Amino acid sequence: MTPEILILAAGSSSRMRGADKLLERIDGETLLVRITKAALATGAPVTVALPPDRPDRAKALQPLTARLILVPNAKDGMAASLKAGLASLPGAAPMLLLLADLPEITPQDLIGFLTAWQQTPDLILRGSAVDGIPGHPVGFPAWARPDLAQLSGDEGARGLLTRHKARVRLHPLPDRHATTDLDTPEEWARWRAEQKS
Repeated sequence: MTPEILILAAGSSSRMRGADKLLERIDGETLLVRITKAALATGAPVTVALPPDRPDRAKALQPLTARLILVPNAKDGMAASLKAGLASLPGAAPMLLLLADLPEITPQDLIGFLTAWQQTPDLILRGSAVDGIPGHPVGFPAWARPDLAQLSGDEGARGLLTRHKARVRLHPLPDRHATTDLDTPEEWARWRAEQKS
């Protein structure tokens, strides 16, 4: 069965001191549009989980064909977004979980990831940096969905990955594509400077 891609984009950007990191621009488009386009390029169905209090995020995605869902209790943490998104997907589908704040993820990264996952579809496949540090995206087979539905708080799926570590396989992406996330204005400034050097 074709995996469903779920993009978690309901975070508060609280460390950006008033700015919205998902609306930061990279090469003329917002980070949120960039990551959603990368997901759509795989040909898999894409759902984006959004908060109710950030209408500019939904507005930015309007021209795209991704399905948008609102997470009424997004302030409860990442698990709330994950569970709301999961509940909106077909019940037997595997799910590729993708965070919206990964500026280095490319369409080729995601296409290669899905191709690799087809080789071992019953395992959890987790993206990693080239040095082996685990990151995102994470592919969850259908058997993991009941565990995901029980999550709470802001920890995301970390506990599930620990419990099932024998069934987790790492898939290296180029450089730090799987681990670069930018949460503060200073991190954005450093990253932009690195891109120019």
